[in-house]
Amino acid sequence: MAKSKSKPKNSNFFEKFANAATKFTGSSFAFIAATAIVIIWAVTGPVFHYSETWQLVINTGTTIITFLMVFLIQKAQNKDGKAIQLKLNELIAAQQGASNRMVDIENLSENELDQLHKFYVTIAELAKKEADIHCSHSIDVATALNELKVKTNKHFKNDK
Repeated sequence: MAKSKSKPKNSNFFEKFANAATKFTGSSFAFIAATAIVIIWAVTGPVFHYSETWQLVINTGTTIITFLMVFLIQKAQNKDGKAIQLKLNELIAAQQGASNRMVDIENLSENELDQLHKFYVTIAELAKKEADIHCSHSIDVATALNELKVKTNKHFKNDK
């Protein structure tokens, strides 16, 4: 396999930082540290007479952390989602008999995805009726069968 001449993995600062931050914030140590901060804050309440400043410290801190974590979590989910989609696309492309139309469907509209979902619900219902458990249905097979039905049955509307 030829080596790629693209940038090395995690070459930019933000990518490295985001990956490190994601790894750290998901660790047991980060959870223990956050819990310790809240306990220390709660214990210092009587020292500061539960003042507004004392409350403001935890409110401001948690708000800032939450705000930043939203973007960090979204970045991690986007990266994971893209990786999963690529893996699924590879499985579809490699599988004999699978419909390649399913590759890159994440770019379809919500209505188009709903239409595909209805199609697969129908395929699942058909599969339950099959005597042969090895029988397979795909979009292409269903399309071919539908075209055959349109040609042979007068009551089907022919839009062609």
